[in-house]
Amino acid sequence: MGSCTLIASDKTGTLTCNQLSVERVLPADGVALERLARAAVLCNEADLHCRDGDWVGRGDPTDVALLQFARQQGLSRERALLAEPQRNAIPFEPEHRFAASFHAARTGGISVLVKGAPERVLPMCNASPASQRHWLEQAVALAGEGLRVLALAEGRGLEPLGEQATPPEPSGLECLGLLGLMDPLRPGAALAVQRCHEAGIRVWMITGDHPITAAAIARQLGLLQGRDAVVEGRELEQASPRQLQRLVASRCVFARMAPHQKLQLVQAAQRAGHFVAVTGDCVNDAPALRAAQIGIAMGRSGTDVAREAADLVLADDGFASIVAGIEEGRIAYANVRKVIALLVSSGAAEIVLITLAVASGLPLPLLPVQLLWLNLATNGVQDVALAFEPAEGDVLRQRPRPPQEPVFDRLMRQRTVLAALVMGVVGFALYAALLQRGWPLEQARNALLLQMVLFENVQIGNCRLERHSVFSASPLRSPLLLAGTAAAFALHVLMMHSSWGQHLLGTGPLPLQQWLVQLALSLSVLLAVELQKWIQRRGDRGSSPANTPPGC
Repeated sequence: MGSCTLIASDKTGTLTCNQLSVERVLPADGVALERLARAAVLCNEADLHCRDGDWVGRGDPTDVALLQFARQQGLSRERALLAEPQRNAIPFEPEHRFAASFHAARTGGISVLVKGAPERVLPMCNASPASQRHWLEQAVALAGEGLRVLALAEGRGLEPLGEQATPPEPSGLECLGLLGLMDPLRPGAALAVQRCHEAGIRVWMITGDHPITAAAIARQLGLLQGRDAVVEGRELEQASPRQLQRLVASRCVFARMAPHQKLQLVQAAQRAGHFVAVTGDCVNDAPALRAAQIGIAMGRSGTDVAREAADLVLADDGFASIVAGIEEGRIAYANVRKVIALLVSSGAAEIVLITLAVASGLPLPLLPVQLLWLNLATNGVQDVALAFEPAEGDVLRQRPRPPQEPVFDRLMRQRTVLAALVMGVVGFALYAALLQRGWPLEQARNALLLQMVLFENVQIGNCRLERHSVFSASPLRSPLLLAGTAAAFALHVLMMHSSWGQHLLGTGPLPLQQWLVQLALSLSVLLAVELQKWIQRRGDRGSSPANTPPGC
């Protein structure tokens, strides 16, 4: 999640609440609301029931909204079906963009009720070109308000269909009117999109809605600026591979998209070098979910097929949760790097120390049991606590990590080598100086072991913040790390002053003056790393900003 560079999101249910309601009704001349309500409930696959005083719907949110609209007109699906039993149906498919339901008419014969996209349903109607232009203009006006627009139509006097599996596409219908359905934005969705832009993550909105509806919602979200264009499914269908790559690079809102086109967009983004997260909730989304590096299925509204195809299941279906997951992914990855930096730099310092001692002909500076104590008892407590370090505060204002970038990158290599050399060289200098002053070998090793513990305590402060100074964040913001470090140091001091610790590790008390000298020496690694961080920050300020332009 922390490596994500592009989120291809559904609109309905992820960026919006998926709680539709009929807000605008435009009936045709001479068509009563009851007739529109009848078409809405007969050409419908949802259920609406009263439970504990509340009306609860089950099924597609658009169909549930239509049943709510019909209920307000005093009509229920159950009563309508008793009066006009269903004989056949053409279920809604994103490729067809309409649904039809065939019923035994009260006056005999078969009637058909159709709902769908206006530009798809109106050509099925016996309407003049001028009338069709009028209705399409009305549909565009409703879409400009951010509404999902449905056209309803009816045909009567059809011949019985028999038992044929696939009825023909209806024609010669009467246009009943248009319905505009509102699906409000999810709380926090616009802010989440803004946070993605600040984090250098592009956001796509992919929807089957009208392009003007998609544009209105996208502007509310901050995805479109000025005259930015929306890509339609037919435009994508006709695009050459080169044109497709240009669309992927420059556009972020895609409307009237079929499921196979969503997969096409994901694959094109991956070819462009993006690390893609895709949201989906239905069976048709499964190929895109599998193709994406991070497939995210909807936990509430998603199908079992979508959840099985995905890598993650979103419990609340909200876009803001995806952004929160990216933030947590970046924090977790940063903490992994911090723990690795601490462990590798400490281990490398011990190698430098021993190598210098052997090369100079001195006895081994630390015994095996002392090395084991240093790595397991003291360092082991600290690195576990470091794994729970909170974010540095600007984790979503940094560039996405390139997916191919190794954990042990150039910055970590430089800092690890610097810290290891400082700790190893200063530790060897202390050890050699103590032997030269006539200290017994056991006491010199005891002092050196304390010095390495002090170095580790300082180095864990260096590793807490990768880019910022250790002085920019109070140690109290990491109580677990502070307690772990204090506990590890207290444990070593206990081993220095207890008889069984002295027997096991060869440790012993040191005079106060020696403590002060070694405390001062331990600050050498702090000064070296602080200087390196300062140089790094100056270089970062001279580089280009991490954020992508709005609308991308």
